[in-house]
Amino acid sequence: MNLTRTLRVIHRDLGFLVVGISLVYGISGILLNHMNGKDPAFHTDTKTVQLPANLDENELTTTWQTNKDLPPLKRIMRSDDSHLQVFLNGGTGIYNTVDGSFSYERYIKRPLIYWINRLHYNKVKGWVWVADCFAGSLIFLAISGLFIVKGKRGLAGSGKWYLIAGILIPILFGLLFLH
Repeated sequence: MNLTRTLRVIHRDLGFLVVGISLVYGISGILLNHMNGKDPAFHTDTKTVQLPANLDENELTTTWQTNKDLPPLKRIMRSDDSHLQVFLNGGTGIYNTVDGSFSYERYIKRPLIYWINRLHYNKVKGWVWVADCFAGSLIFLAISGLFIVKGKRGLAGSGKWYLIAGILIPILFGLLFLH
């Protein structure tokens, strides 16, 4: 078996092997690139509910415990004369003592997105080995791919122009935007 055939076989089989990992990194990379200040692994649930007015910290705690529609309470703290800061399990809110309104935000985990982002950030025990093997596979796929295609579409033909463009893109971004 010649070198080109061997590279083609390894390139093909390795390419199939890394599809799942490529999807994890690709999908989470797109989500992380477009965070707009929010973690895509969590959904923000914002609500306002009406409670009795003029409650102090203890009365609000008692009212809270009798209302099953409210999220789990962690702590209440006075923020000023007419507002109480309410810390929730997975969120936070403000109780207005004057009018009794309570506005809060809770952050609800999106399990699939949370999981793939943790893999992307290498936050799963043992994943660093998979990530390193994947990175090595990408290097092999990039280099072996240069030698698989022959002729006018290969490295000696039009392929060299794509290769040069692919090398220049990160260099130009570095020169133009890294200051």
